[in-house]
Amino acid sequence: MARARTGVRALGAVLAAVLGASLAGCSSTGGKRAEDARKARAAAGKAAVDTPRWTFAMVTHSGDGDSFWDIVQKGADQAAVKDNINFLYSHSDEGQQQAQLVQAAIDKKVDGLIVTLAKPDAMKAVIAKARAADIPVITVNSGSEQSKAYGALTHIGQDESIAGEAVGDELDERGRKKALCVLHEQGNVGHEQRCAGAKKTFDGELQNLYVDGTNMPDVQASIEAKLQADPAIDTVVTLGAPFADAAVQAKKIAESEAEVDTFDLNEKVAAGLRAGTLGFAVDQQPYLQGYEAVDLLWLYKYNADVLGGGRPVLTGPQIITKTDAAELAEYTERGTR
Repeated sequence: MARARTGVRALGAVLAAVLGASLAGCSSTGGKRAEDARKARAAAGKAAVDTPRWTFAMVTHSGDGDSFWDIVQKGADQAAVKDNINFLYSHSDEGQQQAQLVQAAIDKKVDGLIVTLAKPDAMKAVIAKARAADIPVITVNSGSEQSKAYGALTHIGQDESIAGEAVGDELDERGRKKALCVLHEQGNVGHEQRCAGAKKTFDGELQNLYVDGTNMPDVQASIEAKLQADPAIDTVVTLGAPFADAAVQAKKIAESEAEVDTFDLNEKVAAGLRAGTLGFAVDQQPYLQGYEAVDLLWLYKYNADVLGGGRPVLTGPQIITKTDAAELAEYTERGTR
């Protein structure tokens, strides 16, 4: 099945062209001075704007120690410095607890909210309370299908079904025949959509394996047992970067020849791609999700701007291979990819 793929080189070329055109439109003196001043303020940790110091809260469904959300938070933190924002971050992988954290932010009368909708039913009522309090809401990462209905300004992230379909296409290109899709969080609608999307476009057989993502030894043991029981499995797809290494270890112990692929990118995944222990990764650019969420809330507060035209602002998917990982090494090492 044919599909479009945006490579890192192509993306870089487009950005370079846009940047070049932007710089060409500036004067050779005033534009440079303004840009130098902006960079100096950013380097000093000072705001690049003089708008009021609004307070934005981000509440995600992250569990403890999830490196993906460290990258999201880093993007949000850096945008908050630039935009003179007091940024608050909290998280819980339990839907009701996440809703309680959102309620706490509402009680603090924050000026804007950024939330994830991995478990949308648990979040619906509290998002309605935020809107009733005239607090603008942006959703990120998960919940693109519910975002507009819940009254959010826009959604920032990847379409999980499309991302899953991209995985199915990639597996076909690699000649895979039987894949295991490892779901590490029960009830996460985005995870279900990823595996369903992969199953839709994959010409081979795909099975779901549910594991307890809070218990990494259990994750590894579950994958190992499945590989030992079914030697025909030639691919393991994990839905988060931290679980890719567990799959690699399970493969070794089971003496399986299965390829390990994963959603999400971090330094360890990039190293695995370069070493050949991982086949490919699906990057949804978490830094961009955090950064753009804060920036778009600031734009809304400052200028009533809304991006997306009623549709999600997509940050992925992008298939990352061994060659791409080498090009991104600088950014994964500093924790922004």
